[in-house]
Amino acid sequence: MTPDQAQWFADAFGKLVVHLDQAILGKQDRLRLVLTAMLSEGHILLEDVPGTGKTVLAKALANTIEGTHSRIQFTPDLLPSDVTGVTIWDQAQGRFVFHPGPIFASIVLADEINRASPKTQSALLEVMEEGVVTVDGEGHSVGKPFLVIATQNPVEQSGTYTLPEAQLDRFLMKTSLGYPDHATSVALLMDSGNRARAAKITPIIASDAIATMAALTSEVHADEAIMDYVAKIAAATRDDQDAALGVSMRGALALARAVRTWAIAAGRTFVIPDDVTDLAVPVLAHRIVVDSEAEFAGVTAVQIVERALASVAPPATRAA
Repeated sequence: MTPDQAQWFADAFGKLVVHLDQAILGKQDRLRLVLTAMLSEGHILLEDVPGTGKTVLAKALANTIEGTHSRIQFTPDLLPSDVTGVTIWDQAQGRFVFHPGPIFASIVLADEINRASPKTQSALLEVMEEGVVTVDGEGHSVGKPFLVIATQNPVEQSGTYTLPEAQLDRFLMKTSLGYPDHATSVALLMDSGNRARAAKITPIIASDAIATMAALTSEVHADEAIMDYVAKIAAATRDDQDAALGVSMRGALALARAVRTWAIAAGRTFVIPDDVTDLAVPVLAHRIVVDSEAEFAGVTAVQIVERALASVAPPATRAA
């Protein structure tokens, strides 16, 4: 990768963040995480209370990249075919015709994913990992770019279906938008007459350019010392006395992918240790299962990741 390519990527990334900030005010740090997940060809889980702008974010992102958007409201009676689509007999054509479901979109908002049954939740697994939906033995590609933004409500957990660890592991990152600060709240209230903030977001980049940016991330140089650092952090979470389940190899690979995108978004052609520490919590914390006694004592997965970062010294030199 050339420095010019890295600078082009960083400029485009910065413009996307600023453009999305018109719809989601005061959350540029979270917007950078969402864009990093998309350009790393991963997916993101938002754990937030209602009314923090999750739907607006999905619509604004789809409008920004000239893509399509769909929203799936997960409920206990939602069926897998309601997500993926169904094959129906077409009498005029004399054959079965596939009718794609709402998963066939550039940006898919899976709202309150923990309210659907595990059978319906699992319908997302194949498409999130492979970008393909298989119905009646036939595969259907969802195309690129493809990003699932799944949400779950941290309150009102009665009657919900907690995502199993294997499915949580499929999400590249987990974060939250959270409430805006006071100044941003006032600005939003002053503009309360604008009920369609996302609709006013116009495309500034083509979907093909997003695919080009995603391909560039794999060319970012990550020294062996950086990968050694990532591996040691993952191992430290597994060795932590308060962790019933630490970070898997899939989690370490996810962090290795994400830090490359984070580095080139800063205009660099190489990864530095700070990229790893910046992304360790959003990429790794949701993959950790805290021991039940430790959880009762107040220990969190974020604390386990932070302890791992504190216990592993970052590399000071490149590998020999």
